[in-house]
Amino acid sequence: MTTIAVFVGSLRKESVNNALAKNIERLAPEGVEFRYADLDLPLYNQDLDGDLPSKVVELKRLVEESDGVLFVTPEYNRSFSGVIKNAIDWASRPWGKSSFAGKPAGLVGASIGALGASQAQGQLRNVLLFLGMKVLGQPEVYFNATAGLDADGKANESSEDFLKAYAQAFVEHVRTA
Repeated sequence: MTTIAVFVGSLRKESVNNALAKNIERLAPEGVEFRYADLDLPLYNQDLDGDLPSKVVELKRLVEESDGVLFVTPEYNRSFSGVIKNAIDWASRPWGKSSFAGKPAGLVGASIGALGASQAQGQLRNVLLFLGMKVLGQPEVYFNATAGLDADGKANESSEDFLKAYAQAFVEHVRTA
């Protein structure tokens, strides 16, 4: 069984990025389990590095026990979400005890705009590389949620093949990295 920790960077109940993640999960090859991280965390505070909050301990354990990590980010003000940044800060600390080091990573994002979170992904890619993650380079998913999802959040017919190809490439990356 291949396990994937999923970081969805939106806490919104009707998040299009959560819908994107669920579609990728649905279209992934057999033998893959997606485990969604709870990113509703307190703000990172270095004073707590010696006594991590229980939700942070759970987050770090999820990453460490997973074979790879899928980051699914919205784009806010041409950058990735503070939700993901905060989770990364927690899981990469304390210094020298990053849960991300050497982990294979995938990076996708959805927005209602034509650029589909491309700016956010570019910035997040730099952070993931700094963390020593093995980031999948291709294919890239800059997903326009308005054109690609139906009212129930399911990928439409024209998007399904694209997302299935991404899911297969990402899982292969995780299994061989």
